[in-house]
Amino acid sequence: MSEQMIVKPSANSIAASAKAAAKGKGLPPVHLWNPPFCGDLDIRIARDGTWFYLGTPFGRPELVRLFSTILRKDDDKYFLVTPVEKVGITVDDAPFVAVDFDVTGKGVDQTLTFHTNVGDVTTAGPDAPIRVTRDPETGEPSPYVLVRTNLEALIDRKSFYRLVDLGAHHPIDGTNWFGLWSGGQFFPIIPSADLS
Repeated sequence: MSEQMIVKPSANSIAASAKAAAKGKGLPPVHLWNPPFCGDLDIRIARDGTWFYLGTPFGRPELVRLFSTILRKDDDKYFLVTPVEKVGITVDDAPFVAVDFDVTGKGVDQTLTFHTNVGDVTTAGPDAPIRVTRDPETGEPSPYVLVRTNLEALIDRKSFYRLVDLGAHHPIDGTNWFGLWSGGQFFPIIPSADLS
């Protein structure tokens, strides 16, 4: 009986598997794949959305897009997943950045559709919530929108400033909040009383 040859995953092998998996339309069904964990790759996604391999920024946007289609978050860890490999990567904050958005309607009828740095489009609503965390020391907000299962985009500063201009006040459990409407749902940002 011959011994099985163990192959250490590399960015090239993951890219080849991702290309093979991406033959169809839409995103690959990474949620259905359960390959063995093959270790961690030195891939890091910085807070600004830049992807690094071995400390060097990816030079090809199409490779970033390809890898972004096989990204999955299990618990608090991020993985690139193909039908045959699962490798861990590091994500500094959120894996995507919402770099722009479109708005239709006003008030309760408003719809916000976000565009990410890797080409995803998501419309905020019950299935794609907006959330805002605040730094406990500085109070600075970090806004996010859900793009795919467990995968969020950090909303960039210029877009967040535009969103604030669209904000409204709405009561939640007896407290007035400043926030955003989209897809028929109100997303609170900050208590209205904290805006003074």
